[in-house]
Amino acid sequence: MVEALSQALPDDKPARYAALAGEIAAVLAGETSLTARMATVAAMLAAAFEAFLWTGFYVVDPAKGDELVVGPYQGTLGCLRIAFGRGVCGTAAVERRTVIVPDVDAFPGHIACDSRSRSEIVVPVLDASGDLIAVLDVDSGKLAAFDASDAAGLERIVAQTFSAPAPGGSG
Repeated sequence: MVEALSQALPDDKPARYAALAGEIAAVLAGETSLTARMATVAAMLAAAFEAFLWTGFYVVDPAKGDELVVGPYQGTLGCLRIAFGRGVCGTAAVERRTVIVPDVDAFPGHIACDSRSRSEIVVPVLDASGDLIAVLDVDSGKLAAFDASDAAGLERIVAQTFSAPAPGGSG
């Protein structure tokens, strides 16, 4: 099903994200597990875009509060922990804004979890109360792979999947 997904989606990036948002919502309808929701989003995004080298989540560690720990992802081994304010993920977590990095080598303090990564986008993930619960991290082996259409598409998917009240009242 997932392999066929990328072939069935439009070529235009904004249209592809819109269609994918609908597919993700349909697959996750009624699912309350946060882990299952993250794993599904990571898998469907990775299958939908060939340029995505690593797609996944770094979750706020509730025991530490100011550190991210690797969550569900697709790709090679990721960094296990990232402190708030460190690297692209830590910056997005602290600033609670999407960060697009066209060239990771030009980003001060970039953490090279995979040496093949050339560009990156990180989107903060907020729950229904507006609390930061994770960041969505997407890396590409191509320079300048991400733009405003990626930011808008990923922000839409993250908002609809994690910011809306969870089905059944808990998440």
